Amino acid sequence: MTGVAEREGGVTLEELRKKMADFGRERDWDQFHSPRNLLLALVGEVGELSEIFQWRGEVPRGLPDWKDEEKQHLGEELSDVLLYLIRLSDICGIDLGKAVLKKLELNAIKYPVKLCKGSSKKHTHLNEGSSHDGGAAGTIESGNNINGEDKS
Repeated sequence: MTGVAEREGGVTLEELRKKMADFGRERDWDQFHSPRNLLLALVGEVGELSEIFQWRGEVPRGLPDWKDEEKQHLGEELSDVLLYLIRLSDICGIDLGKAVLKKLELNAIKYPVKLCKGSSKKHTHLNEGSSHDGGAAGTIESGNNINGEDKS
């Protein structure tokens, strides 16, 4: 996509949504952008993103040991995931920004700071004993993902 200028403050989801819609329309790809097709493309991109981390073990924040080329590749794959997610939400008629804010509100209710700070326990187990178990919130090991949803 050309014409994307970098500016202070970043880019909005709405700007990206419009650019993705224009990108698809200009290429007559709307006919292929069904929710199912976009979801499968998104899953494929998540797989490519996962490959970057595969076999590396734990990676420290900021990726201090990574080469510039590796970070650039990571940025490209993260971008692919975000762009497909934005396109999928648009095609499904979901305002992603509003949905994210609503989800954060729900998670704040489900995971009040008083009960969950420093705990990786699922919301249904927060009142059981101590709220501090030494784990990192939202870890896979706890069965929760970053959204507070049980994935076990």
